[in-house]
Amino acid sequence: MRLVTILLCCALTIAQAATPKEVITELAAQADIQIGGERPWDIQVNNEDFYARVLRDGSLGLGESYMAGWWDCDAIDQMIYRVLRTRLDKQFKPSWKMIWAYLKVKLFNQQTKSGSMKVIDQHYQLGNDLFVEMLDERMTYSCGYWKRANNLNEAQAAKYQLIAEKLKLEPGMRVLDIGCGWGGFAHYIATNYGVEVVGVTLSENQAEFGRQRCVGLPVEIRVQDYRDVDEKFDRVVEIGMFEHVGSKNYRTFMEVTYRCLKDDGMLMLHTIGNNRTTTGGDPWVDRYIFRGGHLPSIAEVGTSIEGLYVMEDWHNFGIDYDTTLLAWHDNFVHNWEKVKSNYPDPFYRMWNYYLLSCAGGFRARTIQLWQVVLSKRGVTNGYESVR
Repeated sequence: MRLVTILLCCALTIAQAATPKEVITELAAQADIQIGGERPWDIQVNNEDFYARVLRDGSLGLGESYMAGWWDCDAIDQMIYRVLRTRLDKQFKPSWKMIWAYLKVKLFNQQTKSGSMKVIDQHYQLGNDLFVEMLDERMTYSCGYWKRANNLNEAQAAKYQLIAEKLKLEPGMRVLDIGCGWGGFAHYIATNYGVEVVGVTLSENQAEFGRQRCVGLPVEIRVQDYRDVDEKFDRVVEIGMFEHVGSKNYRTFMEVTYRCLKDDGMLMLHTIGNNRTTTGGDPWVDRYIFRGGHLPSIAEVGTSIEGLYVMEDWHNFGIDYDTTLLAWHDNFVHNWEKVKSNYPDPFYRMWNYYLLSCAGGFRARTIQLWQVVLSKRGVTNGYESVR
């Protein structure tokens, strides 16, 4: 996920003689955020070094200073929403750390097979206990579909049903689930649609959990890189995995899935999307949450499928991720006492900031959630969209 650089250093718009506190205070005021104010989205500063740190390091400094307890805010999601809707990031002058992050992504492929394991070790190898307490009953770590849902469990079940209907699943089909997580979707479609599923993940924790969940069903969960799959399937799906593929590997991903699909097969991408093409993600998210992640733009997806796939359907329901993240945050806060002994002291503030800042980003519509249906040769007689 990408948080746009926030609340940031803009000496270009304010006199150079201004102090860091004056700069940050004036920028915050442009977003209707008061330092020391009484509204939920106002910022309470606990350490005066906060101002210089944010001025120097931008988004990274904002997140790290929050983790260190240098500032607080009762409603981080509302604060981030105001910052992004005001487009304060457009006034930002990058620091050398931002430039280095840009160069890393531009020059190096961070999602090689060995590089892809970094985000697994950093994020998905966290104890299953955290995700059991935070997610829905199916352990679904991606955006729910809230059109007719009243709670998180209903929203995730509705999302699974939506994907199954978009892929026109039929009994006897063979489905490849790339980045299968804890096996929730594999279990759902094997149970409800009578299909055979192969799920691949790089996380041993996820694979073991998924195998136990799917005992007795025609489901195989493998610890395997998607690039090593070379079998035929009727359908291929990724749900929240494409964000980890990396822009340098988009074409490879499409070629691998094309190779694995039968001639009348279809592929679905369920991915967070960016409004514009970028070369790097948010530095705080990259360091603490999803190392090497990249959010694709429409242009990048289009380029990656050119000459291979027919685009049948493109559905954006990014605002539903705001609701999903708030539901996860509510679970996380209410169940933290059950798991906190397994995590270091800064983890609570880090995870709190991650969930709420991302919710603010989706609410501000700076990032999206797309479901894209692709076919190898075009669906005979046309594709009927499902909502």
